[in-house]
Amino acid sequence: MGFVKNLLEHKGKDVYRINLKETVFAALEMLAKYDVGALIVVDKTDKIVGIFSERDYARKVILQGKSSKNAKVKEMMTTTVYFVKPENYLRECLELMTKKRTRHLPVMEDDKLVGLVSIGDIVSRIISEQKTKINYLENYIVGSDYGTTVKSYT
Repeated sequence: MGFVKNLLEHKGKDVYRINLKETVFAALEMLAKYDVGALIVVDKTDKIVGIFSERDYARKVILQGKSSKNAKVKEMMTTTVYFVKPENYLRECLELMTKKRTRHLPVMEDDKLVGLVSIGDIVSRIISEQKTKINYLENYIVGSDYGTTVKSYT
């Protein structure tokens, strides 16, 4: 299934951050602008203090009857953040995501944030790898020239 570092090389290492004092509305604007499902929440020193996701919005803002224009990210973010390293296997990430019921894992290397992987990223990678394997096996079983017309050289 591969390593986190390989996935980041393919998908990119962009990680979007938001300050914990920003409004939930500002966070939603960023999620929409960058077409992502989560933002890393940082304090004024750029230290990671949480993660804010679409799930946080749905479960903490709407269901609590709060206004996204008034509520602060600090009030609605998830404060328990699980991290992985570039050398972790994607299988390990899936196991952690399943066990801890999270959809996003920041990637840390030498105490520096170097990426973010989502369950969607990993599933896309698995599907891509399976398609490649299927094509390889089909070519192996029936030959790569299967279905082509045989030309006569007379």
